[in-house]
Amino acid sequence: MTKKLNYAKPFVLGILIFLLGGAEDGRAQDQDSPGSVDHPAVTRYTGSIIDGYEVRDFDEYTLPIGPAVKDAASQRVPSKKETLEGKITRILYRGPEGRSTLEILRNYQAALEAAGFDILFSCADKDCGYLFHWIFYKERKQRILNTKTSGSAFDILRDLRYLAAKGPIGGVTGHVSVLVAFDAGFSKLSKRPVTLLEVIEPKAMDTGMVSVKAGAMAKGIDATGHIAIYGVYFDTNSAEIKPESSPTLQEISKLLQSRPSLKLQVVGHTDSQGGYEDNMDLSRRRADAVAAPLAGKHGIDSGRLRAAGVGPLAPLASNDTPEGRAKNRRVELVKQ
Repeated sequence: MTKKLNYAKPFVLGILIFLLGGAEDGRAQDQDSPGSVDHPAVTRYTGSIIDGYEVRDFDEYTLPIGPAVKDAASQRVPSKKETLEGKITRILYRGPEGRSTLEILRNYQAALEAAGFDILFSCADKDCGYLFHWIFYKERKQRILNTKTSGSAFDILRDLRYLAAKGPIGGVTGHVSVLVAFDAGFSKLSKRPVTLLEVIEPKAMDTGMVSVKAGAMAKGIDATGHIAIYGVYFDTNSAEIKPESSPTLQEISKLLQSRPSLKLQVVGHTDSQGGYEDNMDLSRRRADAVAAPLAGKHGIDSGRLRAAGVGPLAPLASNDTPEGRAKNRRVELVKQ
């Protein structure tokens, strides 16, 4: 790792990180984007203002931990990455004039390390790979658009630097990415370094929001011989069924009780993320986890149920998008 330089000591209180290094302590906070605030875990470099702000309560996030490369579709993608899920906070800062991107990034690095974070990857300019910033800020849906200038950040940049880190946030392990560059797209801002801070915190999504009634299951099975069930919930890489799955299990039991001759194969499916053998094993264990309470707690004859796992072998959608992968992670009831 690059030898640490003697920067101003950051103020750390628990996980609170206050980044020092600027002389403009009193820069007016009323210049911040309306409704925006610093993240409680990682604050701004002193003298910066918030030019863009976005929070997603639950979404998927790709954390680059390797340089950008070109994929088969000629898109810029990270050569190495971590796929994360949880609450995502994105803050676009315009820093004070006279500060280098190196100074800003090193202050973030020092503060994160002082708070117990591990640096997973860092790079500068060409070492980040050609058009590295496109991974973060190319398509319209990637841009923060709540001010006149935030949407065009990183359009014409120089002196790019980046780091990705992993460490404690609010008692759990979270991730932070910091992208810093000069943006020549606006002459009045070209001397002010722009920083995109992204904080990813593990968070369970709201579940139990959708359930399929026994009657709808019966219609699906009568029409096609099978039906996909999305109301059964597991933690990532776990086959332990979550309590909020109970309403769906109750509806499956109602279906079986209303049709005493019906026999079902309970088939687990995964997306393509992770190893093939691991996914095959996980899908089988999840199918077992659904069949077991139906036979035990709900009193269904175990001879009417057969559990199997097919992993990623029968996708319903492309595994190239978060939406497609979510659709592929399912349990199906198949008529025997």
